[in-house]
Amino acid sequence: MRFIPRDERFFELFAEIAECLNGSAVRLAQLFAEPARIDQLVKEIKELEHRADTLTHEVNVRIDSSFVTPLDREDIHLLASRLDNVVDLIDGTARRAVMFHIHDYREPAMRMADCIVKAGRAIGEIIGDMKKPKDVAEHAREIKLLEEEGDAIYFEAVGALFREDLPPLEVIKWKDMYEALENTLDECENVANALESISIKNA
Repeated sequence: MRFIPRDERFFELFAEIAECLNGSAVRLAQLFAEPARIDQLVKEIKELEHRADTLTHEVNVRIDSSFVTPLDREDIHLLASRLDNVVDLIDGTARRAVMFHIHDYREPAMRMADCIVKAGRAIGEIIGDMKKPKDVAEHAREIKLLEEEGDAIYFEAVGALFREDLPPLEVIKWKDMYEALENTLDECENVANALESISIKNA
């Protein structure tokens, strides 16, 4: 029998954290496309990161206070934490851009950030379709393909850094930026895996 959630608020909270994820991902992509706006965009990402932290805390408090939860408590905690982790990683990537004084743009960074934006949208779609395992599996495959695309861009981009005649500090800072973007995509895939597992378990 297909499960029926007894407390829709958990799902609303997941959706709200996913909105923070999407909003921060879009701003991260804008940051790499328009580095002149970096200060404002980093500020907005930080605000979304704080919002995601607050929502994740609310999820954890609700787990402890709810007598009956619609999903296993461990699954609720895992999903909220992984969604929040993506927002944290986006925030960390944005702060690196400030720390490294990123004032120019590189196409690989924009392409990887675009993969994060697309993965974030797919995560939002999964949150809305958690009771439809086939739809969840389809979106999860999309995220896995985006993670693979990001990996390919990463290896190509890092290789290019060492082929180009760049100052060593430029190589160091951009290699770190690419790694931060790749780590964010990896965590998006972890979110997709958690969602797929939860959906199958509760089908």
